[in-house]
Amino acid sequence: MRIKQLSLLMLIAIAFMACKSKDSFTIDGKFQNPGTEKKVFLYGMQNSNMVAIDSTNLSEKGEFKFIRKTPSVDFFRVSVGNHEFMLIAKNGDEIKLEADLADKNMAYKISGANEVEKLSELNAIRNNFAKQVEKLQADFEAKVATQPQNRAAVLESMKPQYESYINQLNAQIIKFAKDNKGTLASFYAMNTLSPQEFEAELVQFADEVKDEIKGNATVDAFVKQMALLKSVQVGQVAPAFTINTADNKAVSLSDYKGKYVLIDFWASWCQPCRQENPNVVKVYNKYKNKNFDIIGISLDTDKAAWLGAVKADGLTWTHVSELKDFNGETVKKYQVQAIPTSYLVDPAGKIVAKNLRGEELDAFLAKTLR
Repeated sequence: MRIKQLSLLMLIAIAFMACKSKDSFTIDGKFQNPGTEKKVFLYGMQNSNMVAIDSTNLSEKGEFKFIRKTPSVDFFRVSVGNHEFMLIAKNGDEIKLEADLADKNMAYKISGANEVEKLSELNAIRNNFAKQVEKLQADFEAKVATQPQNRAAVLESMKPQYESYINQLNAQIIKFAKDNKGTLASFYAMNTLSPQEFEAELVQFADEVKDEIKGNATVDAFVKQMALLKSVQVGQVAPAFTINTADNKAVSLSDYKGKYVLIDFWASWCQPCRQENPNVVKVYNKYKNKNFDIIGISLDTDKAAWLGAVKADGLTWTHVSELKDFNGETVKKYQVQAIPTSYLVDPAGKIVAKNLRGEELDAFLAKTLR
């Protein structure tokens, strides 16, 4: 009799599980303190961009529900007002989302599927960092309140602690990605890192997951981009190019063979570039007679603005431009996503350093050009 009862319970459980739809996923959510917010939007990935794919109204209790289909596991985002909550879902998932809209750190709880629970682990890491920074900010404001005249000094004294928190967070994110390789959560984690500071790690990660995460358009685009970026990593031969100067004289990278040459991508409208220019001028004047030269490649589209900035900043080395912003052939070839970007090429034509600034560039050249 007991065996029959047990079998009956198992049949009921199986029947219940069979009732769950495997051709769609659900997001059941609840927001505390929604205030005047009434509308919730669901965003999905299309051509590597997030676009609105659905919307609904919050109930009086702050509850909402989405039921959607997806060709494969993918990224989604729930948005309400200025709050955004990232999710990962596949058909068959039953995701629970909870958040307090009064929380300025926008922390949220998600559960109900393997990928979102991994994402929840990542969120916990980031939330802990946010709390540490929040406490540091409170300590800073308290100290400044008692000694407002020393604001700059207080800020400088607390800077190492903030940088330590940043370094710890980045190390934890990389560890999380390695521990959860093969999941979209690991991919999302790596893409929260600074692409310039962690370029080598991102390229390596793409190599490692290209066969593990297939069929997702966003990941496929990332892997393709990193493959291109790999060609301009330190140790690679610098891609050849020929670009004209303002007076239409052709300049090629091959013209500098046998020298150390800094390929400096910049623009007149780029404030960080203009702020860095005095450092580049200093380095050029110090090493120009020691087998070192610079090619300035401007992303300007306005020729007059480009030449005006060259003159104003006292940039006396060779300058060229395709006058096509980020759409120039050479800019694309070198995978320039932001400026200033620079590549230091050795006499044999190999890239030996990237994005050295100020004292770092000076120190590298002092050690290299002996």
